[in-house]
Amino acid sequence: MMLMDVLRPYRGMAYNNAWANHRLLAACTRLKPGEFDAPRTGFFPSLRATLNHILVIDRFYVDAMEGGTLGPAAWADPEPCATVAALQEAQAEIDHRLITLVAALDDAGLERIVSVHRATRIQQERMDRLLLHLFQHQIHHRGQAHAMLSGTSVRPPQLDEFFSAKEAPLRAGEFAELGWTEETVWPPPQSVT
Repeated sequence: MMLMDVLRPYRGMAYNNAWANHRLLAACTRLKPGEFDAPRTGFFPSLRATLNHILVIDRFYVDAMEGGTLGPAAWADPEPCATVAALQEAQAEIDHRLITLVAALDDAGLERIVSVHRATRIQQERMDRLLLHLFQHQIHHRGQAHAMLSGTSVRPPQLDEFFSAKEAPLRAGEFAELGWTEETVWPPPQSVT
């Protein structure tokens, strides 16, 4: 009989998040001068603003889940990264922190109460709910950036198919760039005898 791992979906989402950011930002490195900052239709007015927003909010929530008190200081500078290269480095760092955080969780950790420091109060939220909120936020704004990218000289990359690296050789190369293997992302289920 296989042992159910309730953390597997959270771990998969953390890795998928990092992979999607990697793909999207790699595409942005091929933009023509001015395209990253150019005004575009969206909740935020440019690719730069949208992708920086993802970074800023990731920092806000990951810090809270790690037990930090960064709070609203996270968005004191709404666009901390002026270039794609700076954004790639900063986003990779926060994505790594999120993967590390999720990898260290156990079942009880999903129910742990997290203190989220807001401007005027401290919100108490369960870890599992906060993680799902963060993943949804990331997907929501990456979708906007993806749509913006379609109005540039660069074709938007596929972001919604987190295939097995064995079935899609391109994924294996990207996993290698990220320092992962197939087993890192999708470890074999444990058996109970």
